[in-house]
Amino acid sequence: MSVAGKPKGKISDGNKPGEGETDRKYTGRIDQLRQIRSAAYQCGGKDKIDRLHSRGKLTARERINVLLDEGSFVETNLIIGHLEGIPADGLVAGYGKIHGRTVCVYAQDATVKGGSVGPVHGFKMYRTVEMALDMGVPFIGLHDSPGARIPDMNSKSVFGEAMEKHGGSLFYPNTQASGLIPQISAIMGSCAGISVYSPALTDFIFMVDGQSHMFITGPGTVEVVMGERLSKDELGGAEVHCKISGVADRRYKSEQELLNAIRELLCYLPDNADSVPPCDNLGDDPGRMTDELTAIVPSDATKAYDVRKAIAVIVDAGRFFEIKPEFAPEIVVGFARLGGRVVGIVANQPCFLAGSLTVDSSDKQTRFMRFCDCFNIPIVLLVDTSAYLPGRDQEHSGIIRHGAKVLYALCESTVARIGLVMRKAYGGGNLGMGVIPAQVGTDFLFYWPITELGVMGAKAAVELFFGETIRTSPEPDKMRAQLLAEYEQRYANPMREAAYNPFITDVIEPRETRRTLISALEFLSTKKRPPRYPKRHGNIPM
Repeated sequence: MSVAGKPKGKISDGNKPGEGETDRKYTGRIDQLRQIRSAAYQCGGKDKIDRLHSRGKLTARERINVLLDEGSFVETNLIIGHLEGIPADGLVAGYGKIHGRTVCVYAQDATVKGGSVGPVHGFKMYRTVEMALDMGVPFIGLHDSPGARIPDMNSKSVFGEAMEKHGGSLFYPNTQASGLIPQISAIMGSCAGISVYSPALTDFIFMVDGQSHMFITGPGTVEVVMGERLSKDELGGAEVHCKISGVADRRYKSEQELLNAIRELLCYLPDNADSVPPCDNLGDDPGRMTDELTAIVPSDATKAYDVRKAIAVIVDAGRFFEIKPEFAPEIVVGFARLGGRVVGIVANQPCFLAGSLTVDSSDKQTRFMRFCDCFNIPIVLLVDTSAYLPGRDQEHSGIIRHGAKVLYALCESTVARIGLVMRKAYGGGNLGMGVIPAQVGTDFLFYWPITELGVMGAKAAVELFFGETIRTSPEPDKMRAQLLAEYEQRYANPMREAAYNPFITDVIEPRETRRTLISALEFLSTKKRPPRYPKRHGNIPM
């Protein structure tokens, strides 16, 4: 009831019964909200948090705080689950910034129901990916879950079948986001069953040694069904998935190292498929000569060297973020900068299998190149290969099918692509490494003066074609040397090849490598994506 002479809506002095009750309602509800929030921040309770810390693990919110810029995290659906005593339903979700750029993120909370995926938990995961897709920003998932939650028949949750559907359909937004926004997964604990499929659909997976595990069925089930007794590490640990299966991309000694690596990776990635990666001037002269390369790369094509050393000399400030460094080591892929621009490097590794192309290297190369093509990242091919690895194991493992994936990726790619043959490109390696521009669409192709080309190496070719002549010669060694010199001059001389082949852009000195690549990238920076034949999608050989 208003008082004459006083305006309606004036702040109460506490003496009017009606208005005083309104103030007390505010106070009570705000206190209630603060208590609910405080309980949610306690996760599953101090005892569970202490047990987590004793194992060297961080809580879900601690992980997010390490990952994101300080003070940037905004949590969504914080008070969900408070009526059932399930803080945030075991999933901390929201958005924040990394290096000032917005990302969407969630972290499963192992202190609440073990991090298991229930309907609301699953819906929050679904909605986080969906928000990232709607906003056109990267998505990051921090996984620590045993899989689906056992249903609670006494639950009073008001969420019905629609929530169940969303909780079990995280794979749908992951798939819709593929190729549109970068998706990064971190495995922070033991993830099994349904919990491993969403990470498997994302672009990158990072793991922690001795702490992270991924498997469809755990060691207990494997022992019962198959009679094999394996530890978690032996079945699906970080080393297994980074070295053998190729499921994961990198592994780290601690959670902090892993989370910092995600921050570093984001420096090379755009927000979405319609933007370009951020440029960054690292203070490295674009015109710097790379004289060191002649000392790193032996002129003898039979001698091994570490191509990573060559990459470090060529790229800006020697910084190279390698992807899958332990899997299929015969090929090296990763991100770097040239003249401030982000590039994807694909390089043969002569230290392993003479840089041969294999079943595993084909999968690794294809996956990486397709990611680059999705996100406007130019591709630089550093070629030094002895062609596809021969033998029964490779043929029976489907090298034809896997090699075809590489050709598919090269031919469908529309981003700028530059090839540099540093030393050799034999046989099918010419195709697999994009050295035949007319057939696979490489924009620029450069050779070093020592480059050897052909179906096979000069020495092997001379022995194959002239072996009998050499053996019956009065001076076999002299005859072999003479035939080898003639063969190299005629068939393995890039200057001769470049004189007739207009698809070879130039023959350059090794010291000109960095300068040449940067100049070519600058020119190709305005390359337009060509029109494609209309279709639903291609059917890449799988």
